[in-house]
Amino acid sequence: MKTVTLQQASEQLAAGICQPGELLEPALSAIDAADGEGARTFTRVYHASARQQALAAASRRARQQALGPLDGIPVAIKDLFDVAGEATTGGSTVLATADAATANAAVVDRLLQAGAVIVGKTNMTEFAYSGLGINPHYGTPANAFDRPSRRIPGGSSSGAAVALTDGMCLGSIGSDTGGSVRIPAALCGLTGFKPTARRINAAGMQPLSPSLDSIGVLAHDVSSCLLLDAVIADQPLQPVAQDLAAARFAVPQTLVLDGLDQAVASAFYQAIERLQSQGARVDSLPLTEFAGLAAINARGGFTALESWQWHQSLIASQAENYDPRVLSRIRRGAELTASDRIALEQQRADWQQRVSARLTGYHALLMPTVPTIAPTIAELEADEEHYFRVNGAMLRNPAIINFLDGCAISLPCQLAGSAPVGLMISALAMQDNQLIGWALSIEQALKRA
Repeated sequence: MKTVTLQQASEQLAAGICQPGELLEPALSAIDAADGEGARTFTRVYHASARQQALAAASRRARQQALGPLDGIPVAIKDLFDVAGEATTGGSTVLATADAATANAAVVDRLLQAGAVIVGKTNMTEFAYSGLGINPHYGTPANAFDRPSRRIPGGSSSGAAVALTDGMCLGSIGSDTGGSVRIPAALCGLTGFKPTARRINAAGMQPLSPSLDSIGVLAHDVSSCLLLDAVIADQPLQPVAQDLAAARFAVPQTLVLDGLDQAVASAFYQAIERLQSQGARVDSLPLTEFAGLAAINARGGFTALESWQWHQSLIASQAENYDPRVLSRIRRGAELTASDRIALEQQRADWQQRVSARLTGYHALLMPTVPTIAPTIAELEADEEHYFRVNGAMLRNPAIINFLDGCAISLPCQLAGSAPVGLMISALAMQDNQLIGWALSIEQALKRA
């Protein structure tokens, strides 16, 4: 069955071809299916309120008073956004009895004000601290690709991706501290957009590392991501598709191409060739500055330091209830001090300045989103050393852009019938408009391949 994108569904609603309930009910059925992934994909499902929202949207559309393109569209939110009246658990059991949120997160309010139908909260790596998506408390939803093998969906926005691939919603809101929107997008064959962090109000979002956290979106294509971003961002983008014959892109040669498996390497280089065939200039750029990130973050970096500050009191009373693979990473922050933060901030500013200087004259960076296709859940659960090695590999390329405070989007670039592979297009801070303009053109070029 052909996938209906958020953009297409929005157009169908506007034309009166379908009604909000006709989009919502199949989504809820997919969530509730006994043989499906719904129980592992969602930590909370809003059956009653979603139906009320869909009815209200249908009434507005009947009166020709739609609130905008998202009015009546089923959307899912990650389990770290506050919803008034309930505890925000962040994929954990530690916070199951925490105080209820007194207000909605800013992005939740904006979705509701736009008429979006919120179907539920999606599962995630506990406290967003891994790029794999494995969750020992609620289970791990399996990637739609090669489902009998039960491969990871990627994380930490794991449920956000599987909800989309399995028709449980048409758009997902996630967070991205080191790739948590782009990694699942790449591994599941979706489009994942990490905007410049400051463009979106993070009030009411459970933090992992405020220095690196950003709020992002997942959908089936760039235009659908753009519709979501327009609602949750402070300033909507107004991108225009660009002429690839005028493009000057750079492929970093340091770090980001290391250890590519055959499927990723083949898809990535074929995508580059496709862009070159459209007239794009694609240069190899040394960017040796990328090699210095490991030393800057050797003791855990901002994620360890800032997550420890947030979690230390909870760990003191409930350490046994944490995922041990998450707990061990948070605890690295216990050794970091205020002077370490100052040093990190100085090193980051210097690094950003040097990288930005290298990118002068380029429209965007191109790199594989992640270096391998999705491994199986079982192999990672069985071997802790393998878990951390793969986790580091998955986070490696996307995390560069968070440290840069840039913007990036992952587009599917695999050949038909092959395992999902992501092409990441990245730019400097507040260049989101230009980035999405190029992404629209690159997406079309890849579809023609």
